[in-house]
Amino acid sequence: MDKKRILVTGIGGNVGQGILRNILSLELPVELFGCNVVEFSPGNYFCKEVFKVPFAYDKEYIPAIKDIVVSQKIDLVIPSTDYEVYYLAKHRDEIPCTVATSGPIASGLYLDKYKTFLHHKKYDIPFADSVLPGQYKGQFGDIILKPREGRGSRGIFINPTNLDGFSDDKYMVQPLLKGKEITTAFYVDKQRKLHGMITMERSLENGTTTACNVIMEYDAQLLPILNRIILASDVEGAVNLQSIVTEDRAIVPFEVNCRISGTNSIRSNFGFKDVWYTLQENLYHTAPDKVEVTKGKAVRVLMDIIYKEDQSDQQPYIF
Repeated sequence: MDKKRILVTGIGGNVGQGILRNILSLELPVELFGCNVVEFSPGNYFCKEVFKVPFAYDKEYIPAIKDIVVSQKIDLVIPSTDYEVYYLAKHRDEIPCTVATSGPIASGLYLDKYKTFLHHKKYDIPFADSVLPGQYKGQFGDIILKPREGRGSRGIFINPTNLDGFSDDKYMVQPLLKGKEITTAFYVDKQRKLHGMITMERSLENGTTTACNVIMEYDAQLLPILNRIILASDVEGAVNLQSIVTEDRAIVPFEVNCRISGTNSIRSNFGFKDVWYTLQENLYHTAPDKVEVTKGKAVRVLMDIIYKEDQSDQQPYIF
């Protein structure tokens, strides 16, 4: 059997690295290629070859991806960052292989959290109340100011003394919700049906999950929310919903990501294998396996990848 060739983008981040490790764990006849905005990053270790590309919003990004796809005979591109999802979805008809993204409408809506709020409000889908800085008149009490297109915990401000200098096109204001933060990964199959879901309570450092616990107590409340998200846009494949569970057990979503998320390497061990489902549908053209979620906990540890300059013929190794 000829080896399939897969290009994973953004391999410097934990999402891309998790995707690569997930694919390697499947022991399939595939060759892995990676790309990133820098030449050297942790994901290099898992790839046959790595390419440096511009940022996704650069006009040269799509031509660079097309060149890699053609020169390396890539069968499937899996993006790992929100901007790459958006630009690859927007241009996927130009790329001569399968690209695993949601549709261009959802990819654009969910790139911008304020557009997300407006979209959810239009379709009566729960989402944290949101206004632009210029619209804020003290109506929320405690607030969080965040970038409209930010990710993780970068660039946020809790109860800023004033909103001067924060433009409406870059920032948004939400009430500071208090409660339990949960993350729900779900998969939308090619028939645009909800294939399955998994929810975890997690601990984060700098926006990255360091420990998590699989929970099922909110599944019944989450299910109608996920189905309404699917019906209201062209989401497809792996999607991630982040929510707060308030003291009265209301679920308030505050972010949606149209991509495989950073806990993919963890949740695949608990029965939700969205990287494998992505390969099944987009690379092998088969129906995804049944989702069978099990409970458990996970914690992440720090490891080192060693490249010795004085031994050029020696393979790098994990320590």
